[in-house]
Amino acid sequence: MTTRFLVLAVAVALAVVEAASANDNVRAVQMKLREGGFYSGEIDGAYSSQLSAALTRYQIRNGLPITGQLDVDTSKALGVKPAVTTSTANKANDAAQASETWRRLRKSDQQFLARIEKQTAAPSPREQSVVASASATAPVTAVPTNALAPPVEGQTRSATTSGSAPNMERLRDYVGAFVLAGLDPRIGAETEFFADRVRYYDQGVLDRENIRQDLKRYAERWPDRRFWFDGDITVEPQNGNRVRVTFPLRYELRNGDKHSSGKVDKTIVLEPAGDDLEIVAVSERKAE
Repeated sequence: MTTRFLVLAVAVALAVVEAASANDNVRAVQMKLREGGFYSGEIDGAYSSQLSAALTRYQIRNGLPITGQLDVDTSKALGVKPAVTTSTANKANDAAQASETWRRLRKSDQQFLARIEKQTAAPSPREQSVVASASATAPVTAVPTNALAPPVEGQTRSATTSGSAPNMERLRDYVGAFVLAGLDPRIGAETEFFADRVRYYDQGVLDRENIRQDLKRYAERWPDRRFWFDGDITVEPQNGNRVRVTFPLRYELRNGDKHSSGKVDKTIVLEPAGDDLEIVAVSERKAE
């Protein structure tokens, strides 16, 4: 065997070993996420959009940077190795998967929601009366986002504002999908979450195209962005079927040598749109 073929054989063998190791690592991630109730797919070692959505759900509920990827912070929390993407082809695949991930998360995993419902006992008559009177007075319900496991008894139902309102887990997934869409390489992807006309920060009422242009300018100003939940989500019923959701968002923004970081309380107002939700207002303020 010539030296050339020997080197090639060794390279192929190393690639096979590396791929097998990566698959084993992904299987470990799938098992840990399934045990925690975040993942309901197969334990097959495949890095799919379903797994990416489960990782995002885990990140949201544990106060980790929202990436939808097995990054350093998430892998450390799970006790596994991070998945590092190096090749241009893989990065292109990751970009395509990013869109599929937030779309999947936005629709929410019905198996995940069903499992949470089974873990949640039916409210007592006293609890039912509290929820009914609470809906009438439009209170704020706070739910921790940094729990180390899926919600405990009472969180899902207590956050339901009316018979047609989404539960807290659906809202968490929706907000996480919205944040993740803001990191999509396809600039302005989060525009798809907005209604035709939106009360947009301090700019008044804007249509989707104007919002898209604003998001494009923001991405150009800060091409490197990181976001994660840092506190409790609060939910407040509004007139009609609308619901106001406020969530504390920590951020790190970079553009070369320029850097900005901090924390804001972001608020979105949602209303039903068929079997989905859409944002009709968005605002934010600096957190203390």
